[in-house]
Amino acid sequence: MITWMQKHKKYLIVTIWISTVAFVGAGFVGWGQYEYGDKAGAVAKVGNVEITMGELQKSYSDLYNQYAQIFKGDFDEEKAKSFGLQSQALNFLTQQALVLNLAKSYSLDVTENELLEHIKSMEYFHKNGVFNKEVYKDILSKNNLKIKDYEANLKKEILIKKTLMLLKVETKDSESKIIDTAMSVADKINYKVLKESSIGVETTDELLKPFWEKIQNNFMSEVSYEIKYIKQPRITKEHNEALLNEYYNENKSNLKDSEGKILSFEEAKEKIKSELDAKETKKEALKQYVAYKKGEVDTTSTQKTTLLASNNPFGAEALDVVSKLTLASPFSKPVALGDEYLIFELVTTNAAKPKTYEEAKSEVLPLYMKEQKRAKLLELAKNSHTTFNGATTDFITANDSNVLTDLAKNEADEFLSTLFTSQEKKGYIALESGNIVMYNVLEQKLLNNTNTDPNNSMLRLKSGMFNEGLIKNLQNKYKTEIFIQGL
Repeated sequence: MITWMQKHKKYLIVTIWISTVAFVGAGFVGWGQYEYGDKAGAVAKVGNVEITMGELQKSYSDLYNQYAQIFKGDFDEEKAKSFGLQSQALNFLTQQALVLNLAKSYSLDVTENELLEHIKSMEYFHKNGVFNKEVYKDILSKNNLKIKDYEANLKKEILIKKTLMLLKVETKDSESKIIDTAMSVADKINYKVLKESSIGVETTDELLKPFWEKIQNNFMSEVSYEIKYIKQPRITKEHNEALLNEYYNENKSNLKDSEGKILSFEEAKEKIKSELDAKETKKEALKQYVAYKKGEVDTTSTQKTTLLASNNPFGAEALDVVSKLTLASPFSKPVALGDEYLIFELVTTNAAKPKTYEEAKSEVLPLYMKEQKRAKLLELAKNSHTTFNGATTDFITANDSNVLTDLAKNEADEFLSTLFTSQEKKGYIALESGNIVMYNVLEQKLLNNTNTDPNNSMLRLKSGMFNEGLIKNLQNKYKTEIFIQGL
């Protein structure tokens, strides 16, 4: 799975469905090393579709959490960099945008009813097996998501899926027989694994610095924002019975219990008070915003900080809002953060710039070591793959990765997948992990096996080829502009 994702990340959007607006329990993971171009409001534009910094950060966070699950928690920022997660996140969004442009050209859309039915089908919004609106609102609130933003993103996901469903790929019986035959080919091989961990590398500054000089523009500082801000804390007021009754009569259709029954006035009273307090808080925040713009706010109430993607206590929405501010228009409208509101003022934007050697050294070192180890292993494999003596297997097929116990499962899958498409009797295969497997095919035969899932195998193969062609075609049709550097 990991190997496939590394090798085919260009086509991630159309070959692996990343969870539909998955957010429940997923923490935000930020990243830096970007620089805005002329379009401060977007990090990229594909055709007529713009990609925002908030979308990019969410795409990165979703990918990071998926890898963390696959690695069972043994995943960190260093591994994320080695997998090129930043580029994957942007590629994912640009490929989404390509399909959205295609959808627009077909005048496709998602109706409110389709959106509602999709939301109702999502189990984490259910209570007692049935969709519950209060659960829906509560989960979004706890994840610091606005309903309109969440539903806008969900509409995009549904529209993309709807568009790709129109381009459905089918298989023929003759094609399935080809797969059946291919899956029955078995090889007896002699093989030996050359492990990257066995190679030593010198890492003196004299060796490391020239390597850094060639790629120094890949190591950029983060864009940072010097900001001032004021807070509007939650307001709690005493509301008279008349006002509470009036609010109840106007809104009781929305005041329901977990079973969908309208609450009585007494049952709803505390909820009404909370909603009225929230309205008062927002109203006061808007007054504060106007006063702040006019310079009528006491300067002692303002706070200062430097905001970066990697050091952001305010959340993704706040960073997205601040990133769109300019010195000509430096004030933001109130941004909700829990029960309170914040109004930001941009003081200055510090553009990204190349890091010094000392600043970048910790990031350069693993890249240098990996490159040097790979080069030494390749040299060793070239010199010994015709004469080595390793372990000999029984007859194995492309599905027998469990037999190769000295390789990790993903490495064995990758090796066999490449081996059974190679025309060489002797050779070596460099794996994504950095290890290399030398092999010698001793014998080959055709087994009397019947593939139990030929249609799906062929369907996956044809879908992959079709989707790759689709992306290339759309890339030629819709111009992609990237406004960030270092990816």
